[in-house]
Amino acid sequence: MDINYKVTVNNTTSYNSKASEANEIDAVEITPSQFHVLKASQPYTAEIVSSDFLAKTYGVKVNGNLYNVSIATPLDSLIKEMGFEVGASKQVNVIKAPMPGLILEMSVSVGQEVKENDCLLILEAMKMENSFLSPRAGIIKSISAKKGDAVEKGQLLIEFE
Repeated sequence: MDINYKVTVNNTTSYNSKASEANEIDAVEITPSQFHVLKASQPYTAEIVSSDFLAKTYGVKVNGNLYNVSIATPLDSLIKEMGFEVGASKQVNVIKAPMPGLILEMSVSVGQEVKENDCLLILEAMKMENSFLSPRAGIIKSISAKKGDAVEKGQLLIEFE
């Protein structure tokens, strides 16, 4: 089965390439990152100067000219069409009460820098104490509740910068 790849050069030029087309290129490895390439009787000197394997992006110097190249598989394209990005994560900027309850302890203050998994507050709900840990590192922008406050489900409690 021949896989189609979408190759983008310098974020401007895109073209589709089949895996079988790689067999048409005669490349000799000079060093692990340098190659002598012969394509359609034209010689080229190619060097891989940078690579991000997870993002599938590469800095390639061909005959002294630097090109930024990204390669996408059919799966990468499908994921992007669905509105997702490979390796992307959603950043949480607010903490809301998941249920009605009573604030037993507020462990942070406005302007405080917190690390991921630092305790932010303790909410008592249905006779149980629920600790809220920071979902990310950041700085506390605002606090909308204080110790002793009764809060409703969905009420904003803490906002990050």
